[in-house]
Amino acid sequence: MNVVRKEVEAQADTLLALSHRIHAHPEVAWEEEKAARWTAYALNDLGYDVVTGTAGLPTAFRATLGSGPLHLAICAEYDALPGLGHACGHNIIAAAAVGAAAGLAPVADELGLKISVFGTPAEEGGGGKILMLERGAFDGVHAAMMVHPGPADVAEADPYAVAHLKVRYHGKAAHAAAYPEQGRNAADAFTVAQVAIGLLRQQLPGGTRVHGMVTRGGEAPNAIPELTEGRWYVRAASLEKLAELQPRVERCFEAGALASDCELEIEPESRPYSEFRNDAGLLAAYRRAAEGLGRRFDPGSPAARMNRASTDMGNVSRVLPAIHPYLGIDSLPAVNHQKEFAAACVTPDADRAVLDGALGMALTAVAVAGDVGERTRLVEERAGLTVPRDR
Repeated sequence: MNVVRKEVEAQADTLLALSHRIHAHPEVAWEEEKAARWTAYALNDLGYDVVTGTAGLPTAFRATLGSGPLHLAICAEYDALPGLGHACGHNIIAAAAVGAAAGLAPVADELGLKISVFGTPAEEGGGGKILMLERGAFDGVHAAMMVHPGPADVAEADPYAVAHLKVRYHGKAAHAAAYPEQGRNAADAFTVAQVAIGLLRQQLPGGTRVHGMVTRGGEAPNAIPELTEGRWYVRAASLEKLAELQPRVERCFEAGALASDCELEIEPESRPYSEFRNDAGLLAAYRRAAEGLGRRFDPGSPAARMNRASTDMGNVSRVLPAIHPYLGIDSLPAVNHQKEFAAACVTPDADRAVLDGALGMALTAVAVAGDVGERTRLVEERAGLTVPRDR
């Protein structure tokens, strides 16, 4: 629709300024006070009714406009990576979400739409969307969407399910030269555990990942470390496969404790992230919109592997129809979670991704709203009146 395109174009300077501003002030999970505020303010200026602190999360919000019977959600992320800034491009995600909201604002009621933009904190390991789901933030929503930057365009998300683990060993300190026999080395526990994980990889099925780091390895070279800490991720093709794999990995940590005579603590950083279930109807509508904007999809490209990255949007997709396409920003050889990718997230190609992402989502919403069969399916699926199709 020309009205949607014109509105996004009219807001272009504001959207790109928001993307660059968030990029210049990176805030890690649960600390996104500025980014959440700036994004919410931009939506308020568009006429959206903004409520902050959604689901009891200080850096979450919900912005709503329209009173139609079909309720669509657009998810905005804005947290950065520790030490790497916006090396996953969440500044682009937030600005594109606002842009989609801008494009839909003048036509929502005409199309029978209610639009909610959710500010969703802590995607990078904190599981903000999972908490929002559990606390009812998505109640009444019929479908959800968001876009994510990467090296290349990919329509279909295919992320791993993932468990985020905090691992801690408690040993006993002692002078490493004078009284080593009185110590119990908590650093040795991690050494044994990592060797065990390395050996376990030989027997792991394809499509799994185990990786992590030691965040605290001791206090001084002449003191036996009595406390060590680390963060580990375990990934598998689905929550069910993850439930099979995770105990095997945890036994490797138990081996470290047994061998070093240390005590082990394992605690989750968040609920496990789910695999993603793409909604076929929404995905087809997005693909048509993106291709109309000149986007091209090459699933065989190695650069397309960003669609395997885990996301708490997967948990949303298990509850309601959803899509999570990727927008190429021509960053190669830089890829996500590299400092070079962070630099690429404020280039002209990244700015184009903001505007194309905004238009792609807005035009997807327009297409679904105008298709009687699709809008009926979404409303009835969510109401439990029909059996959901295989996503």
